Amino acid sequence: MPTLPSPYRLYCRGILLTAALGLSACGGSSGSVTYTPASTPTPTAMPTAAPTTAPTAAPTAAPTTAPTAAPTAAPTANTAPVANAGVDKSAVIGVLVRLDASASSDANGDSLTFRWSLVSFPTGSNVALSASNIAMPTFTPDRAGVYTFQVVVSDATTSTSDQLSVTASAAPTGIGGGSTTTGSTKGVLCDYNDSTFNESASVNATSTANWSCTATQRNLTANGLPDHAVGTFPNANNPNTISQQTVSDSFTLNPETADTATTLGGPRGVTGYVLNGVKIDAGTAGSCDDSGNACSLTGNTGNWSIEALGQTHFNFGTDTNNAHVQPSGAYHYHGMPEGFITKRGGNSTKMTLIGWAADGFPIYARYGYSDPDDASSALKQMLGSYQLVDPVSSSRPSIRTYALGTFSQDWEYVAGSGDLDECNGRTGVTPEFPNGIYHYFATDNYPYFQRCVKGVVETGGGTGTGQGTAPSSGNTPPRRIGG
Repeated sequence: MPTLPSPYRLYCRGILLTAALGLSACGGSSGSVTYTPASTPTPTAMPTAAPTTAPTAAPTAAPTTAPTAAPTAAPTANTAPVANAGVDKSAVIGVLVRLDASASSDANGDSLTFRWSLVSFPTGSNVALSASNIAMPTFTPDRAGVYTFQVVVSDATTSTSDQLSVTASAAPTGIGGGSTTTGSTKGVLCDYNDSTFNESASVNATSTANWSCTATQRNLTANGLPDHAVGTFPNANNPNTISQQTVSDSFTLNPETADTATTLGGPRGVTGYVLNGVKIDAGTAGSCDDSGNACSLTGNTGNWSIEALGQTHFNFGTDTNNAHVQPSGAYHYHGMPEGFITKRGGNSTKMTLIGWAADGFPIYARYGYSDPDDASSALKQMLGSYQLVDPVSSSRPSIRTYALGTFSQDWEYVAGSGDLDECNGRTGVTPEFPNGIYHYFATDNYPYFQRCVKGVVETGGGTGTGQGTAPSSGNTPPRRIGG
């Protein structure tokens, strides 16, 4: 039997031959012998090692119990407001007194409402508050004695009250008395004289202003030229050239308030002069008819008087001093005379006297004492007491074309809404008049300068018109104002 190569097996006719059988099982012949490879055992795969990373723990199921709601904060308890009617005051018969509850407060920051009432007053008095539902109403004592006022301050939930007393007496000599207020201005700026060459291309000349006083009169002579930098005149919206004027006017040194205010300006007469001899004329001669289709910046023929400042529809060609030029060549102020105030050193740290009104009372610029009776109180910017009308007249030109504030008639005086009366003035102390006097203010809001005077005055003289260029309105072409 042949040696079998490993790993073969020997078969003969399908019979596995063993060493014992030999080839005899195939008849001793090797021709029928076949070699078949032995089955190679399939190697068993080694088991894959389990990963060494620890198995991730299954997430813990959220508790099925509903979470406990956060406790609701207890509502803040309402604290009653603190009413503060202000300190007791002394007053002069016939002189306006302002009450002031603006120092009232509320710890919760709630909005406050006010209700004033007159608790007691001198026998025979007929005084009334200008308003009862504002923080700072006014009244004018008409009898000597004590006036007691109460203010109730409410935050809509609770309210508290406070009282103050105003003791009125006859005025000391030189301050007031009876139903009028007087105040001598003798000795105040009676020697104001200025001569300044104005280098502005629109002037290029010397401005002169001379003030003097007699026993009873304050006198002014000037050439009407401004003594500070000005804009370009003529310009696209003001065709007039600045020229010298002959200014000569007189004012009483002992002004006194009248029973009623007198409206001035334009043909009614000059309302006053700045110390440099340039006149004050806040209004204009421009107007529109009811339709708003016919507007002119001269003549004042329409029912709606156009304002020079505070509106954007009409351009009067004013400069940064809120001034422009009339056809006569007169440079004049419609509002705050910024260049002159700067020349006088005016700022927020002091009251600055800038001129005299036609009735002889002084005019100050922008800042006054927060308490009109206390020269040690903080200075504040004065605000006029005019508000836009509501409702708007049905005869007014459309507000879609002419925004509210375009016309003088868009404004109405609302006592107590600002710091000043209907003539942009008030009674109080000033640096020049420590005992108090009635005085006016130039303000940054309407009416900008006084348009009426509270003192006795003889009207007449002076003409004032506002000139500029009106834009197209409807089918009406722009109108150039010449002169």
